[in-house]
Amino acid sequence: MAVIIDSSGRLQQDPPSGLALNCPHCAVMAQLTPVSIPDFNQLQRYKPAQVGIVYRCESCNAPVFLRYAVRVYGGSRVELSPSFVELERPREKFSFTHLPEDVELMFREALACFSTGCLVAFAAMCRRSAQAVFADLGEDVKLSLYDQVAAVRRMAEIDDLTFNLVRQVIFGSDQEPRSSLPVLDDYQAGVLLEIMKDLLYQAYVRRGRLQQALMVRRQYREEPDASKVTPFERARP
Repeated sequence: MAVIIDSSGRLQQDPPSGLALNCPHCAVMAQLTPVSIPDFNQLQRYKPAQVGIVYRCESCNAPVFLRYAVRVYGGSRVELSPSFVELERPREKFSFTHLPEDVELMFREALACFSTGCLVAFAAMCRRSAQAVFADLGEDVKLSLYDQVAAVRRMAEIDDLTFNLVRQVIFGSDQEPRSSLPVLDDYQAGVLLEIMKDLLYQAYVRRGRLQQALMVRRQYREEPDASKVTPFERARP
């Protein structure tokens, strides 16, 4: 895809259908319309290595900021790289209802790091989240969670390199030099995120929801049937 700013200040894209992304504000896959394009004369004068363009989300009308690297400065056009950097990402969601306070704190920080594209910090907070889980539930549960992560690998057909990096983040130790945090790319970080969500769901959310449902059924069973209560029992204080 070619992205060009011509001498009249217009943005030309190939294909001309434009750009569609998950909006960081409404989280909807929507078309983006450019509304603020750098001035062509200013670009030719200062020749920055990167430029920013503001788009409007067609779903919620919020501004979306993208940053492009400049490929070529020509006499009548500025050619940009087809790849771009999203300065804002959609916020990831997760149900924290059944998580302990310390685990919730760590994983909230991890989600914030992921949403801002700080992938090294994201990996570090995922490890801290996992360590909080293992400290809370014990070594026996740690082994069972490892088996669950391995099962996710088989179900999702995750490649060996990505899985080994994810395993190193989650089950590695800060005290072991060989377990230093790996550097993840966008795809590997996304896989880590989904596996962490599944791990926390299995460790806390699923159990909490099941316990809550059984508690409701137990209370329902222990309540007397109103149709079987005698008039004397109803009148008794």
